[in-house]
Amino acid sequence: MKKVAFYTLGCKLNFSETSTIARMFEKKGYEKVDFVDQPDIFIINTCSVTENADKKCSKVVREARKISPEAYVAIIGCYAQLKPQEIVEIPGVDAVLGAAEKFRLVDLLDGFVRPETPKVLASEIKEAKTFHNAWSLNDRTRTFLKVQDGCDYSCTFCTIPLARGGSRSDTIANIVGSGRKIATKGVKEIVLTGVNTGDFGIRNGKREDRFIDLIRALDENVPVERFRISSIEPNLLSDEIIEFVAHSNRFVPHFHIPLQSGSNRILKSMRRRYMPELYSSRVKKIRELMPECCIGVDVIVGYPGETDEDFVETYQFLNELEISYLHVFTYSERANTAAAEMDETIPMKIRHERSRMLRSLSEKKRRRFYEDHIGAHATVLWENDIEDNRMHGFTENYIRVSATYDPVRINDLQHVILTGINENGYVEVLENEEELIH
Repeated sequence: MKKVAFYTLGCKLNFSETSTIARMFEKKGYEKVDFVDQPDIFIINTCSVTENADKKCSKVVREARKISPEAYVAIIGCYAQLKPQEIVEIPGVDAVLGAAEKFRLVDLLDGFVRPETPKVLASEIKEAKTFHNAWSLNDRTRTFLKVQDGCDYSCTFCTIPLARGGSRSDTIANIVGSGRKIATKGVKEIVLTGVNTGDFGIRNGKREDRFIDLIRALDENVPVERFRISSIEPNLLSDEIIEFVAHSNRFVPHFHIPLQSGSNRILKSMRRRYMPELYSSRVKKIRELMPECCIGVDVIVGYPGETDEDFVETYQFLNELEISYLHVFTYSERANTAAAEMDETIPMKIRHERSRMLRSLSEKKRRRFYEDHIGAHATVLWENDIEDNRMHGFTENYIRVSATYDPVRINDLQHVILTGINENGYVEVLENEEELIH
């Protein structure tokens, strides 16, 4: 029995796919082991959102070779699709598989005998037409369920359409079926994930379903305690979706909504499908119906041509919005994107300074959000996340809480009262062992 280990870089979608591919190996008789357990095979699932993500792939390959010098090393994921020839030049790589091949890698490489020269099995991205159902299991407390893949948008900074192909989805019935299977495993929370999650419903290039119909079906037919929407574009986050979440007992009050810039001019240059006015109206609607809701924001700094005035406009826009935290990305040139060909490149020193300012703003926003909920009653899903005899979990509205480690609590929901913020920035709770729900 050969041993196989997996390493995942990037997003929740990648984690759902790695977990599914791992189950394929196990069905074939391979033994899944940890990265450090001297496996016979390494599968590295890559990201390529930034240049740093590309560099991480090389580092992971080097570590794999130190652990098992004779092991088979295969690379999959977005970086593998975008730059397969670049990857095969990395010392120690045995195979590179593209988007259309990665779910067939057990069959394509069965036996996993190291070749004299690395194999490249990467079709053109137009061949990536099939939706492959995927979900994570046993890797984390929460399960990431893939409901959508690919993207039909043409944002100037993004390589995702080149790495994953066009937008496509499974049927509502099939996804509900996957959800019901997940529910039988004792999972308490399912996170819906995709490249452009709100664009769910496209099959064979045609719109067949809507995201609102999917979440209604999941709410009605899948017996798990919580659903969470991982990320949704502001132009796809309709009032109908917001109102549904506000009245649902199982879809939690948490939205992560990409903004990228608060400048009209920059958003137009990025080819985004909304302006700041629409974004702020979405936030206002959420706050009207769910004052306790957690709202996260993606923002990019240092995009070509972003002047000081553009950045200040973004900063002020975010500062005035009732949001809870930011994910800040320093713009990174990506080959074969329109933005990479633009003039007015922003010096890296300025990019990093702008990132620092927005990350500082994010810390203030998050702390204010936490402070506003001190004294509130909440329900925590405790995770297997242990540090210095402390365990952690998340409330419905994504407040990270901390308590004394107790193995009985892992993957359990518990009613708590939020009491204060500790030195690590997590919220402490008033514990009541009798109030474990499951």
